[in-house]
Amino acid sequence: MSWFGVLLNLTFSPLSNSKKGNVSSSRKHTLKSCMLAVAKDLLEAEALEKVKERERYMEENCPLLEIPHSKDDLVELCTKMYDKINVIDEERYNLEYKAVMVCNEVIDLNIKIIDMRGKFKKPALKKVRMSADAMLQALLGSKHKVTMDLRSNLKQVKKDEKKEDKDLRDVGDHGSEIQSETSEEGSQRGCE
Repeated sequence: MSWFGVLLNLTFSPLSNSKKGNVSSSRKHTLKSCMLAVAKDLLEAEALEKVKERERYMEENCPLLEIPHSKDDLVELCTKMYDKINVIDEERYNLEYKAVMVCNEVIDLNIKIIDMRGKFKKPALKKVRMSADAMLQALLGSKHKVTMDLRSNLKQVKKDEKKEDKDLRDVGDHGSEIQSETSEEGSQRGCE
């Protein structure tokens, strides 16, 4: 008797001295173990079927390779294999192209659906003038009372520093000093 038959006998046999809805823990355990055994057998059978199907496909599409001993036969075999490769590559390319076209069509249809619904219409935004305090209050909520004085973080500029900078910038004419020095050196050379 198979596990499935045992499972059927256990599940549909009359219960002794108990109500219809109650099942003892030992019976639950046996039912669970039987179900797991049946599932394991089914998975093994499915795995064997996949292996057989793979072998069958390989026998049909990839026959055993008989390598010829002569050069001409070998060249002929290579040309046949290249032809098969080209045919398979064409089929693969066609299938990829069809898949890409279908994906693009699906994307386009989704965009059309969204457009028809009008779900993502953006409202016209208005410019709102807010102070820094109002913006912080809107972001943090009314519980946090934070005041932010942006002017306090700015650097203070003193007028005295500007005068010193101006004095440093007012340097005399360096060109005239250089010319006077060169003329003095020239006159001294002439004397020697």
